[in-house]
Amino acid sequence: MQYYSTNGKAPIADLQKAVVKGLAEDKGLYMPEKIKTLPQSFFDNIQDMTFQEIAYNVASAFFGEDVDAESLKTIVYDTLSFDCPVVNVNDNIYSLELFHGPTLAFKDVGARFMARLLQYFLKKQQGETKSAEQVNVLVATSGDTGSAVANGFLGVDGIHVYVLYPKGKVSPIQECQFTTLGKNITAVEVDGVFDDCQALVKSAFMDDELNRHMRLTSANSINVARFLPQAFYYFNAYARLKKQYMDAQKPMPDFVVCTPSGNFGNICAGLFAKRMGLPVKRFVAANNANSVFYEYLQTGKYCPRPSVQTIANAMDVGDPSNFARVYALYNKEWEAIRKDISGATYTNGQIADTMRQVYKNTGYVCDPHGACGYRALSERIQPEEVGVFLETAHPAKFKQTVDEILASDIEIPAKLRAFMQGEKQSEPMTKDFADFKAYLMKQ
Repeated sequence: MQYYSTNGKAPIADLQKAVVKGLAEDKGLYMPEKIKTLPQSFFDNIQDMTFQEIAYNVASAFFGEDVDAESLKTIVYDTLSFDCPVVNVNDNIYSLELFHGPTLAFKDVGARFMARLLQYFLKKQQGETKSAEQVNVLVATSGDTGSAVANGFLGVDGIHVYVLYPKGKVSPIQECQFTTLGKNITAVEVDGVFDDCQALVKSAFMDDELNRHMRLTSANSINVARFLPQAFYYFNAYARLKKQYMDAQKPMPDFVVCTPSGNFGNICAGLFAKRMGLPVKRFVAANNANSVFYEYLQTGKYCPRPSVQTIANAMDVGDPSNFARVYALYNKEWEAIRKDISGATYTNGQIADTMRQVYKNTGYVCDPHGACGYRALSERIQPEEVGVFLETAHPAKFKQTVDEILASDIEIPAKLRAFMQGEKQSEPMTKDFADFKAYLMKQ
């Protein structure tokens, strides 16, 4: 399959180039030239398939032309060594729990898949050129991306990862997950906000001198190998619900999905799933106080601005990179986007109130991001619909915030406790690209 740039000025790329390079030469994001519709037989039998079987069928539609079947199956099955269950919260609202992977966040799916696919292409390139040049992965994180990418690539030969994160703006547990690893993982603590980290990464890709010095790629959702695999769990959520309704001998209601949204790679993957035939009636994009996309839906004008810090920190993005993909997917048609996606935006106080309400009424513990999703879904779902909100990270990753709001003492899972035993290792950095470039030029 061929990939074009959202800016329309870069050469067409194959999957290997799109994955290894990350960003197109014209600073645009790569998009597949076509999106295959999966056959009806797949949806007729989806309820009887495992998560891995579903994901392999979806992956084949995107990557099957570029990766041999056996290797792709190995990549998919190795990526999904954990489940993403659907859990009933109340009435017709379900949580899609995406925190059962190694770092307890939804990004484990995309990061683990990308790590394995990138390694596949690097081995292929090395076989063709007899070269073993190191690839350097740059990733900006507002919290969960850094830990998922760092742990997905940890110990992978030929790859070094630089995780850029905003100083003092990720939770202590999140920080532990990528600053204590060592080996081929370097944490870069930027004196700024997430948007500054993202700007440093993008500027690095565009700097000719730096790219001559070292081979760079990205593991943010700007990379097609990071965001496309996130479509897997949308299909899985539908399959699990369909199975429940079939077992109860009831017809499947209209399916609605609410996605807490920051950089918009996650909901973009869901929109791709819909284009592939997944019967999603509509999507809801839930925002915190960083409401740029919500305002776009109301006005038709996209006006990015600096992000503000909230208790749902992974969504603190003022200029979502993947808006460009959503815009391209709908041929820049505002009304078409509004037809498939509605929006919502919530203050810290509203998020906290929702967490308390859900916990009191159902006993279910939402993390701040999931609470945004639950509230947006509960305010918009109709009686004839069934809805899923994405619970994107384990509440214990935000233990201090969750405990203060719920007056609780959330247990820290063993996976997280293990990270907390390590010693922090990070490189302090200003938000000035000249400083970041100078640092990388010494590596």
